[in-house]
Amino acid sequence: MRRIVGTFLLLTACAQPQVSPAPSPEPAPAGGAAATAAAKPGTPGAGALSVPEANPYPSTYTPFASRPTVIRNVNIFTAAGPLVRNGAIYLRDGKVVQVGQAVNAPADAVVIDGGGKYVTPGIVDDHSHLGVYPAPGGQALSDGNEATNPETAHVWAEHSVWPQDPQFPRNLAGGVTTLQVLPGSANLFGGRSAVLKVVPSRTVQGMKFPDAPYGLKMACGENPKRVYQSRGPATRMGNVAGFRAAWIKAEQYRRKWDKWNEEKKDDPPTRDLAMETLAEVLRGNILVHNHCYRADEMAQMIDVANEFGYKIRSFHHGVEAYKVADLMAKNDISGSLWADWGGFKMEAIDGVIGNLALVHAAGARAIVHSDDPSGAQRLNQEAAKALEAGRRLGITLSEEDVIKWVTINPAWALGLDDRIGSLEPGKNADVVLWSANPFSVYARAEKVWVDGALLYDRLDPNEQWRTDFELGFVPATPVMPVQPTRTGGHD
Repeated sequence: MRRIVGTFLLLTACAQPQVSPAPSPEPAPAGGAAATAAAKPGTPGAGALSVPEANPYPSTYTPFASRPTVIRNVNIFTAAGPLVRNGAIYLRDGKVVQVGQAVNAPADAVVIDGGGKYVTPGIVDDHSHLGVYPAPGGQALSDGNEATNPETAHVWAEHSVWPQDPQFPRNLAGGVTTLQVLPGSANLFGGRSAVLKVVPSRTVQGMKFPDAPYGLKMACGENPKRVYQSRGPATRMGNVAGFRAAWIKAEQYRRKWDKWNEEKKDDPPTRDLAMETLAEVLRGNILVHNHCYRADEMAQMIDVANEFGYKIRSFHHGVEAYKVADLMAKNDISGSLWADWGGFKMEAIDGVIGNLALVHAAGARAIVHSDDPSGAQRLNQEAAKALEAGRRLGITLSEEDVIKWVTINPAWALGLDDRIGSLEPGKNADVVLWSANPFSVYARAEKVWVDGALLYDRLDPNEQWRTDFELGFVPATPVMPVQPTRTGGHD
């Protein structure tokens, strides 16, 4: 049984035994050479230095214990090739070992007969706000927008994530195994994202995907100009001017620090957390995720990126992406989009339900994202709606194409497609067994493995994660209720 009780992960024996992650050693100071220098009296510590790819808050995630597992008699969407009908998949030591019509099942493997059901890679949601806007909501838990300045590249989403958010286990129950938690879209620069594994943990570091690149949330359009209309930017031209001014400063900051890190002469420049994040974008170490609705603004953001030499990884929401899908394909920019949201404000007024299919047809990577805790539990259904919309437009789409929209394509957007997003030998064993074809409205995630460990089983209540917040206080032994000794009246 897997529960969070009193902030400790408790597990009891079950069909596939699990253990809580072993305590990780204290992380070394960030910065490599900087950490070595910090050991010498009179030299600056790592926290005083702006070192490329510094990682002051490294992941402490340790995979849960797993057993060799074979799932046979299933139809497998690998996201790397055609559907494997009546096939099998073999998981061992947290990795996919074999996928095909038959696999070599070792004697010590747990063998699951899928009975003609379906298997997919774990779903990847590249636009989530779980943990920073947790349930049950309210101002006390609203930590996703640092709406105090239009430029807040210095904030990191992980420092707002509440691991006890009861929405995390519901996402896992929907087949989501990896997600990117982004800051909100109030600001031009919203801050750094956090890429998380959807697993129980006492700390956000215990959920962080090891060595995943950071993302930078940027937002153009109506949101920043609405939030900052009284102090600016109040117009779209003000937005673009704000972006350009920040990148000019960031380029100067990058050059100063690159020179100092190479020569290490004299005192180092002054560290600036916001400029450090932007400099890492310019170095190619942080991936840009750009909130943008209108086609003209997406084209302008491509121009700004070209002006300063950085790459946009994905346009998020992009209800008019279909109008500039060729530009996205040319610039290798994916579209993290909704299946059918649109029309809810002026900049979203020109949305079409064929958006994802049209982006795919133009040769750009189409991605189904959520931006919604409920929709994140049904991303397979969102993909199915987009598939049908595309077919109604006459676009040739297969289910093998569309499964990529929730697996390998968002994995690419996160810079993790070499590790997750498809079922291929050597990749992480993030796997979902569905009760039916995942593009059916009746399909449910029946079992979910993360790094080969069974972390959710719809058919076994003992294998369903509940957070501390939901579980509350559970006494070690049942306490019989005290019977009232008087009747009538009110206390």
